Amino acid sequence: MYEISEIIDAAKRLKNHIYETPLFENYELNSLCGGTVYLKPECMQMTGSFKIRGAFNFMSQLSQADAKNGVVAFSSGNHAQGVAMSGKILNIDTTIVIPEDAPHSKIENTEKLGGNVILYDRYNEDREKIARDIASKRNAILVPSYDHKNIIIGQGTVGLEIIEEINEKSVPLDQVLICCGGGGLSAGSSIPIKKYSPETEIYLVEPEHYNDTQRSIDLNKRVSNKSNKTSICDALLADTPGELTFAINSELTENVLTVSDEEVKAAMRFAFHYFKMIVEPGGAVALAAVMSKKIELRNKVTVAVLSGGNVDMEMYDKIQSEKTSDH
Repeated sequence: MYEISEIIDAAKRLKNHIYETPLFENYELNSLCGGTVYLKPECMQMTGSFKIRGAFNFMSQLSQADAKNGVVAFSSGNHAQGVAMSGKILNIDTTIVIPEDAPHSKIENTEKLGGNVILYDRYNEDREKIARDIASKRNAILVPSYDHKNIIIGQGTVGLEIIEEINEKSVPLDQVLICCGGGGLSAGSSIPIKKYSPETEIYLVEPEHYNDTQRSIDLNKRVSNKSNKTSICDALLADTPGELTFAINSELTENVLTVSDEEVKAAMRFAFHYFKMIVEPGGAVALAAVMSKKIELRNKVTVAVLSGGNVDMEMYDKIQSEKTSDH
């Protein structure tokens, strides 16, 4: 297991380059749940998601020689922006392989931040192979999106902030809900949460047809998604849990919950209506699990992480305009 001191060091590295996003609560949500729910809005983070934490922590520790050759990454968009922004701050050239059907805003923002974007067909091409080939030709370093110690440690600063902010409020922390794609955010955040509040239960949340972590934990081995379904949660569509992340998540988390696209859409509408916040589908799964009461919330203190806010406005407008009886 990684040392808590490593996450504290990462927080120091990140201090002047990211936002420490504040926990907040909402009367309407508390009424709905019958308990106290605090939200951690990483949708308001630099580049619109938590991903910059891991990318910056990784890239800021590269040797001068490695930094000079630049870095390569592959991503559906949030990691791409985190890598591009980190490159801009650290003066490191960045090349990012992104699926051609990723939200246009994510591609555009990556380019605006100085990232050299290479598009690929996610159904017929292997993004990892494309990225490795580019890195090999340029002698560049590959920045993994989740399955690397320095990435996990960087994402763990979210959990560290949750603990610090809960302590300031002087309330016990019963449970935390965190989205799970490759598992870097949940694995990293679980380390400080369990270290400082061992009685707190940690729940991972996945899209219902992309529940590779849930199935892997049930089977006690890493398995891949075999779904022919689609999901609007583009940020969470990792095929298989990471080797490092799975080891941590299977040890420290209580359970894995799944949510449907309809539950995610309801959460996105709720966030806009009551928090005045834009939350992307993958960023809204923890809130969706809270709103659909996948676990007991009554008389408990819960934290749900809103992990990102990068969504194509055309899709977002469509979701907001759908007429439903959400709650």
